[in-house]
Formats: sequence, C-alpha cells, structure tokens
Amino acid sequence: MTLKEKIRKGELTLGSWVTIPHPAVVEIMATAGFEWLTIDIEHSAIDIQSVQNLIIAIQGKGMKALVRVFANDEVIIKRVLDAGADGIIVPMIKSKAEAQRMIDFVYYPPKGKRGVGLNRAQNYGIGFDAYKEKLEKEIIVIAQIEHIDAIKNLKEILSVNEIDATLIGPYDLSASMGKPGEYTLPEVKKAISEYDEICKSLGKPMGAHVISSDHKQTKEKMAAGYSFLAFSLDFFFLGDKAREEMKNLKS
Repeated sequence: MTLKEKIRKGELTLGSWVTIPHPAVVEIMATAGFEWLTIDIEHSAIDIQSVQNLIIAIQGKGMKALVRVFANDEVIIKRVLDAGADGIIVPMIKSKAEAQRMIDFVYYPPKGKRGVGLNRAQNYGIGFDAYKEKLEKEIIVIAQIEHIDAIKNLKEILSVNEIDATLIGPYDLSASMGKPGEYTLPEVKKAISEYDEICKSLGKPMGAHVISSDHKQTKEKMAAGYSFLAFSLDFFFLGDKAREEMKNLKS
C-alpha cells in the first residue's frame, strides 16, 4: 500500500519535520523509523538546491519526502515536485477556490494546469510517462487548515476530492483570531474541535504537526483520531535532549 493510500484511508502514519539543510540530519532521523519527513521551506532558510539534495537523502533512506512550500504558489509547487518530492503541504488554505488552485498547480491537464518540464522527477527526460502514472497514484497533497476562515469553509474545502488530508495549524489559527500562539484559549480550542468534528463527520483523515519532542502529546493526538502525524522536528529533538541532559548533569 502506498503512503497516499494509507493517508486517504485514515491509517496511522508518522513522520517528522526537517529545517536544518544537511543530509546528515536526514540520515540520523531515519534511524528513528519515520515513514516520511517534511522539508519546511515556509519557515526556514532552505533553498531549492538544498530541497533537492534533502529529497534525495530522504528517499535514499527509504522514506517519503514531502515539502511544506511557502505559499499556494504555482512556481514553487512545480519546482519542488519536479525536484522529485513525493508530496506537498500547502499552508494557509482558506477556501474551496484556494484548494482547487493548489490541485491545479500539482496536476497536469486535463486534471490540473501544471506546466510540463523534465527534471529529476521525470528521470531527466526519459521517464515522463512513468511520472504521470506516479503523479496520479502516489503524489500526496496536504492542505493546511490554519485560519479561522478555513474552519468556516472547511466542508467546502474538503469537497475537493484530490486533497489527501488536511493538517491543522494551531499557531496560525490562534493568530488569525488575534491571539498568536495562545492556542489553549477556549475560543481557539473550540475552533480546533470544529475541525475535528467536521473531518470525522465527513470521514476525512485528520492531520497535525505536534511540535513537542515529548511523545505524550503525539499519543494524545492519536487517541483523538488523528492519523497523519508529524512528530516534532529536527532542532527540538536536538535541543531538547541537549538541554535536558545538561540540566541533569549540572544538578
């Protein structure tokens, strides 16, 4: 079963986040047993050449390589997919129209409007037909739900069938409600509960990026029915362990 199939069926799949653009980071994280890693180019300084190098490193370790792009932008989506990404995560999808534009940027005509180019994904020109088949069967498309307008329009967004899953974004959701970072406030928790209820009522998989490197919070999301889960990220795994052990040493 492909990762795309697992996600769409709501089967549990665990990945993590990469913000440090070095293949060694990927190789180290691969030893933990993640199924996929997301390269974050929305909130990092990673450039497109580094994206391709990280994709190669991730796939070389038997994991799927997703990229969280910086916008619902035709050019960046096309570039990371042509670089060989197995899927994309698109931030700040707030309406059905925006969701449909995302799909248009992923797929070739007649399903979408993506321009045709030959690069790594198409085996440098000799694998275009194979890539077209992979695009339909395996490429993963995740919409981030991280604005109060997205909650209000969630049923319409989820009606776009080509979306494989959504990913709730509590930080930006709270910011869109005028309370940046205060995602434990009752009104923000209510909006997150609406996300849960709507997804469950429509039988759509729920996703989240749990920032904490403490596994307990990820297990809480699993218990709540979330199946597409990113467990922490590279610099928290590194920093939290270093701080914890230095604290223990000094005490």
